[in-house]
Amino acid sequence: MSIAENIEKFRQELPEGVELCAISKVKPKEDILEAYETGQRVFGENKIQEMTDKQADLPEDIQWQMVGHVQTNKVKDMAPYVSLIHAVHKMKLLKEINKRAKQNERIIDCLIQVKIADEDSKFGMDADNLDGFFDQVDEKEFKNVRIIGLMGMATLTEDESQIEKEFKSLKEIYDNYSERYSQFSQLSMGMSGDYKIAVNCGSTMVRIGSSIFGPRNYDK
Repeated sequence: MSIAENIEKFRQELPEGVELCAISKVKPKEDILEAYETGQRVFGENKIQEMTDKQADLPEDIQWQMVGHVQTNKVKDMAPYVSLIHAVHKMKLLKEINKRAKQNERIIDCLIQVKIADEDSKFGMDADNLDGFFDQVDEKEFKNVRIIGLMGMATLTEDESQIEKEFKSLKEIYDNYSERYSQFSQLSMGMSGDYKIAVNCGSTMVRIGSSIFGPRNYDK
């Protein structure tokens, strides 16, 4: 199927209240425009320089989301335009986002990445450290960031019961913090291989790449 047909498939399939973030990393601008023409406006990238290059040449109403691991020294490059940063995993990064957002007279939405996967390669904050983290987020100091929820990545495995267990654990954590923080509105979990499980577990945003744009060629 074409990119447009894939987008429409997800629109029909995803329940109301679940947002589709089209992951366009390493994909050409022409592919993004094809998705854009269907009405898709939310796109995710995992490299700040690549996202910045695309943002400069593509329609201004695209909502660019950073879904990958963020290096602190690169935040300044996306601060003028990024709409949501998915993977905030430490206080140093949040402080830098707040600093750069203030310089650009913006408030940047962020998600806190929680480590739920049984894989060392996955980033994220340990759930046991979340209370201490949120205790440090003084609203008077962090006026230019808004933490609107959590993000997590499940283990890359064919064991669906393990994936479900990890997603359910994150949903439980999200629900607990939603009771404390009224601005919580997004639980980002689920990708092309496990989004159905994620949606069933309560995800409000899925990050879909290859199922929309096809396999990625990282050699280009």
